[in-house]
Amino acid sequence: MKLTITLSAAALAWGICTPVMAQQKAAAKETNTQLETRFDQQLSSAHVGATIKELSAKPHHLGSAEGKKVAEAIAGKFKSYGWDARINTYKVLFPTPKTRVLELTAPVKFTATLKEPALKEDATSGQEGQLPTYNAWGADGNVTAPLVYVNYGLPEDYETLERLGIDVKGKIVIARYGRSWRGIKPKVASEHGAIGCIIYSDPKEDGYYEGDVYPKGAFKSEYGVQRGSVMDMVIYPGDPLTPGVGATENAQRLERSQAATILKIPVQPISYHDAQPLLAALEGPVVPAEWRGALPITYHTGPGKATVHLEVAYNWDLVPAYDVVATIKGSQYPDEWVIRGNHHDAWVNGAGDPISGLAAMLEEAKAIGALVKSGYQPKRTLVYCAWDGEEPGLIGSTEWVEDHDKELQQKAVAYINTDGNERGFLGMGGSHALTKLMDGIAKDVTDPQTKVSVYERAKAAAVVNAAPAGRKAALEKKNITLFALGSGSDYSPFFQHLGVPSLNLGFGGEGDGGEYHSIYDSYDQYSRFKDPDFSYGVALAQVAGRAALRLADANVLPFDFTDLYKTISGYVKELTDQADQLRESTVLENRLIKEHSYQLAADPKKSFTAPKAKAEVPYLDFSALQNALVKLDHSSSTLADSMAATTVTAAARQRLNEALYQAEQSLLVSQGLPKRPWFKHSIYAPGFYTGYGVKTLPGIREAIEQRNWKEAQEQIAVVAGAVTTFSAKLDEITGLIK
Repeated sequence: MKLTITLSAAALAWGICTPVMAQQKAAAKETNTQLETRFDQQLSSAHVGATIKELSAKPHHLGSAEGKKVAEAIAGKFKSYGWDARINTYKVLFPTPKTRVLELTAPVKFTATLKEPALKEDATSGQEGQLPTYNAWGADGNVTAPLVYVNYGLPEDYETLERLGIDVKGKIVIARYGRSWRGIKPKVASEHGAIGCIIYSDPKEDGYYEGDVYPKGAFKSEYGVQRGSVMDMVIYPGDPLTPGVGATENAQRLERSQAATILKIPVQPISYHDAQPLLAALEGPVVPAEWRGALPITYHTGPGKATVHLEVAYNWDLVPAYDVVATIKGSQYPDEWVIRGNHHDAWVNGAGDPISGLAAMLEEAKAIGALVKSGYQPKRTLVYCAWDGEEPGLIGSTEWVEDHDKELQQKAVAYINTDGNERGFLGMGGSHALTKLMDGIAKDVTDPQTKVSVYERAKAAAVVNAAPAGRKAALEKKNITLFALGSGSDYSPFFQHLGVPSLNLGFGGEGDGGEYHSIYDSYDQYSRFKDPDFSYGVALAQVAGRAALRLADANVLPFDFTDLYKTISGYVKELTDQADQLRESTVLENRLIKEHSYQLAADPKKSFTAPKAKAEVPYLDFSALQNALVKLDHSSSTLADSMAATTVTAAARQRLNEALYQAEQSLLVSQGLPKRPWFKHSIYAPGFYTGYGVKTLPGIREAIEQRNWKEAQEQIAVVAGAVTTFSAKLDEITGLIK
């Protein structure tokens, strides 16, 4: 019979004690509650707003003079709050545009404006120093070719075009933003032989179809353009010339032609004002209903007579990246680091992305500094970081992580990330061993709008948005679920390269707007539409600050691996179901193809090419992974029971804590994922064709999706080995307790 001791999430967040220690536990919890109350008293929404206004006052992209000033200002703030702050500088590649031309040359002439106009209602929209509208990391190129519309530019969209008899080889494609990370669109286009890619924002997803446009409302106007990176970050993020090593001054660098993350075709983002004439000129079949946007035209696939000239060239410069790193040394465990981060660089002014999250982090630092000045000392070292170069490809964080990889794997307890923030509902993702920690925090922080806990508000939204069949389950749910992390922000190098337990936190869902990566991501726009009283900046500081403080001060770190077991077990069930469904659908599809071919062959008036039948789906053997999960269930439960039933002595505590926070590294695989060895986590990765979107058990899942059955079976064995190694690590930790 298994002994199960149920403890509150708040108690778990502070370390686990036996009933004998109940009075001590209560006293410790009261002390920590008092600390957090004092922490909250130091937080000011007005100060958050002032910080957003100050740091978004000028365009400050990677490598710019204003970017350096912002880094220096942040370092100055940390020092004024009592932190030891320094700036680490890396030398990284960053392309900025020198030539951008997009013209419709036939059947009529049209030249795209490729510019966003300044607005009198937006004080910073007409400033000097703005990066023009462009996508970083496309290739230099000067191409002229027929145009084809490819919907969102995903692999399945090309399958639809193939069924319609349309080939994009030698063509320029136009895709709309949405459904995937932007870099996937030119990547897939290039794989299908396209020689150029245009990306536009359709008003159906991001414009007047959704609501009033800026400046009257929050949504994207006809001239708004989303800048952004198209680096192939699913291969590796960071400086393309220094994969796996920090981009220090004297680092060995690849030739640019050798960099796998720089694309091979030119890419250009445009507004829907510039897109409409291009799309209106297309001929060919009318697109399927789900491909149609909200422009007042009939959407055709092309090609036809529509011909486009696209010319893009960059300045390929090595520029400085300024990472601000601030520390408060731990009193008991100085070599155990709780790391907190948010980037500071922006495509233009970046009030929402990233300064709103950065302002919350700086507010935490101010509050913690005040606590330290009044006598508080964290047990573990706090490391607060403001990263540069996140927007072009997670550059500042990746270079710092690669530069300190061995030290981080020894010392990093956890990494807590934020990015842009706005009013709405708390979202939390990350290492599932930290679920109970974050559950307790979410139930302790009050939502500024509704005055219930941020947990209750997020739960209410989940119930409302659930499908009818799932509403009862959503209503009965008692605890939070962390979502799995893909990519798109600075947690990626910590989590998926080094195996450092990581969290990504933020509020959102009620800050309407189409300002993303445009000149209109400004203080004026943010203060009108995103978080007018800046109260959700304080709420974010409360959530992230509690996570940092609780991890810094826990006697026994609050890792519970039973949640991780349940999570991985769910992923395996998804994969077995997916393989079964794919097998059944393939049989049905091939039967329909065969019947259709017979029907066409029976009609002598019709010429046809028989559709290709798909290879049958074999039965994959998941038994090794399922057996590994049985072992993980036992190991994680035994560890949890031992921690609940045993008092850990002070002498053993440090060894135990080190083993707890280093345990996730056992889920790394030394050879990395297929086709991208930089990503080493066997459980979580950005999808090869989704970018930001996560793929869980990525080696297996993507092999199934790509119908690579040999690789799928190999990856089942790889993941089973990682899970078995992880279970052995948990057994080792249990041995430390006993």
